[in-house]
Order: sequence, then structure tokens, then C-alpha cells
Amino acid sequence: MADIPFDRVWYWRRNLPDRKGEPCRIIARGTMNSALIEFEDGARHVVSRFAIRKRK
Repeated sequence: MADIPFDRVWYWRRNLPDRKGEPCRIIARGTMNSALIEFEDGARHVVSRFAIRKRK
């Protein structure tokens, strides 16, 4: 998994408010617009894909 870059940013403030603006990466995409993401510290969450944005 080390070759996948942290090319996304957590966008939502309502869910995981302390993570807003933190870089993350998509590990897997699921049905119903869900995704397994991982933050730089190793924490993983299954979230809506609307909650993440591409890094600028």
C-alpha cells in the first residue's frame, strides 16, 4: 500500500471534524458511493466518496 499517494483531502466537517483538511488516500471503492480511506497516521474509515476531494 505504500505506493498509493495521499492525493485526497478529507472535506466534511460534520463527520470526523478533527480530520478536516487532512490528506488521505482511497484504499478501496465500494457500492453505494462508499470508499475505504486511510489517513497518514494509519487510521482507516469507510466513508462516503462525497466526503473527500482531490488535493490541489
